[in-house]
Amino acid sequence: MPEIKLESDQPRATALVTGATVRVGLEIALALARSGRDLVLHCRRHDQRAEDAAAAVAATGARAFIVEADLTDRQAVERMFRNIGQMAGGLDILVNSAAVFGFSPPDTLSVADFDHFIDTNLKAPYMCCILARKLMKPGASIVNIADVAAERPFRNHVPYCISKAGIVMLTRSLAKAWAPDIRVNAISPGTVLFRDDEDEATRAAVRRRIPMARIGTPEDVAKAVIFLCDNAAHTTGAILQVDGGRSLD
Repeated sequence: MPEIKLESDQPRATALVTGATVRVGLEIALALARSGRDLVLHCRRHDQRAEDAAAAVAATGARAFIVEADLTDRQAVERMFRNIGQMAGGLDILVNSAAVFGFSPPDTLSVADFDHFIDTNLKAPYMCCILARKLMKPGASIVNIADVAAERPFRNHVPYCISKAGIVMLTRSLAKAWAPDIRVNAISPGTVLFRDDEDEATRAAVRRRIPMARIGTPEDVAKAVIFLCDNAAHTTGAILQVDGGRSLD
């Protein structure tokens, strides 16, 4: 697996971010790098985006490791963690950011829809938590990315909502099981970034439902990750709302 190496005399903590080469995952990885961590950047395919993400992390002064895996393939995930152990030696932070989102109208729901969202959004983070734990020492931190949909269901996203509700319970259960050695928390964003195919009228309607009058940004989520990792030493099992107040509706 490729690594971008920088010379350093000081030991640095290492963070793994899944889905680290695009959108929210990339911003989280960069925020962790700027805060002094080396990064293991997970991607589904090692492509130019992965190389660009690694270069951006390296530009902060951090080391960047790229790991490739289909997170719905158990053997691939196990192989990925073996590689992480060999390359990085251990983990101090895991951020489960990789996820899928899409329409699944209730009139056409299928078992395949359920499997698609559960395998990627819930089973994969579960496997990553279990395997990351083996590489972690006391004091390490896990941050899962949930969603406002975990508690406020969307009618056309049933299996997605179920998967994110599962993330909430996964977070709370592991927090209780692994305390006091490992802290496990989650961030619950609202809308972060609009889809390209959404018109302005649709976007305005979304903003009107948010007390803070704007959608979130990848930076909002990344700042929350840094808070949970660096400024919340007595916090575990928490679900931090980063939704502009959307969950109050």
